[in-house]
Amino acid sequence: MAFESLSDKLQNVFKNLRSKGKLTESDVKTALKEVKMALLEADVSFKVVKQFIKSVQERAVGADVMNGLNPGQMVIKIVNEELVSLMGSEMKEIALKPGNEITVIMMVGLQGAGKTTTTAKLAAKLKSKGRVPLLAACDVYRPAAIQQLQINGEKVGVEVFSMGDKQKPVNIAKAAIEHAKSHNMNVVFLDTAGRLHVDEDMMNELIEIKEAVQVDQTLLVVDAMTGQDAVNVSQMFNDKIGIDGVVLTKLDGDTRGGAALSIKATCGKPILYAGMGEKLSDLEQFYPERMASRILGMGDVMTLIEKAQANLDEAKAKEMEQKLKKASFGFDDYLESMNQMKNMGGISSVLSMMPGIGGSKMKDIEGMIDESALARTEAIILSMTPKERANPDILNPSRKKRIAAGAGVDISEVNRLVKQFEQSRKMMKQLPGMMGGKMGKRGKFKLPF
Repeated sequence: MAFESLSDKLQNVFKNLRSKGKLTESDVKTALKEVKMALLEADVSFKVVKQFIKSVQERAVGADVMNGLNPGQMVIKIVNEELVSLMGSEMKEIALKPGNEITVIMMVGLQGAGKTTTTAKLAAKLKSKGRVPLLAACDVYRPAAIQQLQINGEKVGVEVFSMGDKQKPVNIAKAAIEHAKSHNMNVVFLDTAGRLHVDEDMMNELIEIKEAVQVDQTLLVVDAMTGQDAVNVSQMFNDKIGIDGVVLTKLDGDTRGGAALSIKATCGKPILYAGMGEKLSDLEQFYPERMASRILGMGDVMTLIEKAQANLDEAKAKEMEQKLKKASFGFDDYLESMNQMKNMGGISSVLSMMPGIGGSKMKDIEGMIDESALARTEAIILSMTPKERANPDILNPSRKKRIAAGAGVDISEVNRLVKQFEQSRKMMKQLPGMMGGKMGKRGKFKLPF
C-alpha cells in the first residue's frame, strides 16, 4: 500500500510530540526536520517539501500552539491541514456538459501507466451516474490495444468504437464523435496511444486531435510507482498540450506515494481519481482530506462507508441480521457475506481504511490473512448441494467425503470448516446474553473465515 513507510515515520514523530506537555520552538523544529526527511524519502519533490515545512513551521511556532492545552495535537492538526492543501484542498469532479450534450474526454499518458484500463474504469463510473459513454479506440500502434479496450468495454457494459489499426487516430476521433451523436451518447472517451517516453510525434498527434475535434477534458494517466517521474511527465504534458486533471494509478502498490503529494503543487492540476487495484471497479475519487487522513494513520472511514453503500445489498443485510439474531443462517449466507466483502475490495482493503491500521500494522494483518484459505473455503461451500448449504446438520461423513473430493481438498479441511461454522452458530445464540456480560474467558473468538 502507498505511503506505508511515510505513514509509519510520521506517526513516530507525532507520538513523540504527544508525549510532551509543552512544546518549545526547538521541539517543533526537530520534529519538522524528521517530517522533512520522511517526505523526501517518500519521493516528494524537494521544492514542495521545502515550502510545506516552511508553511507548517510558520503556523506551528505561533503563540496559540505553544501555549495550547495540547500543543502536540495542534501541530498534527496543522500538518494534516497543510497536507490537504498540498493535494488540492477539495475533491474535484470531471467537468461534464449538461444533459445530452456530448463531453469529449481525451485520455493521455505513457505506455504502461494503465491508461486503457483506467479509461474503461472511468466510463463505468460515469455510466453508474446515468451517463451514456462511448469508448473510442484511438491507439493504433500498441499490439492488442484495441482488443484490450473491447474486452474491458464488454466487462463494464460500455460500447467501444473501433476502425481498426489502419486509420489515423484523428479520423477515428472524428468518426467516434459522430457515432455518439447519432446514438444519443453523451460522453466520448478517446483512448489515445502511449509511448515509452514523451516524444515529439506523440505530442503532435495529440495536438492534431485537439485541433480537429473539440476536446472538453484532457486527462493524464500516470503511474504512482514511478515517483518523481510521474510529476515530471505531468509537467511535460501540461506544458505541451494542456491537461485538466490527473488520474493516479497503482496507488495500492509498493510505492512511496510522492507523486500524489507533488503533482498538484508542481503542475497546478488536480488529481481526480486514484487507481487502487487491478479490478475494473478499483477506482476511487481522490479526496485530499481523506488521503491526508490515511497518510497520518487516521483511517478513511468515509470511503469505507461509501464502498459499503455502493456494494452492500441493504435488503440482504437486513435479512442476514435477522438470521444472525436467530442463529438460523446457513452456508449460503456465509458465502454471501464472503462475496459482499470481496465486492468491497476484500478484508485487507476494508481494514486499511480503519483508524489506527496502516503502515507496518497493515502488513502484519495482511500476513495473518490467508487468501488461499478463503478460496478453499469458497470451493468447499460451492461443492455442497443447495440442501446441504441450507441445512449443515445433514453433513454426515459420506457427504463430507464427496464435498472434499469436489473441492479438491482434504476431508480434514471440510471438517474444520463445519466445526467453525457450528461454533459461530452457537456463539450467535449466546450473543444477546454475552453483550450484557463477558465475551468468554479471554474475550476473544475466531472468525469463521
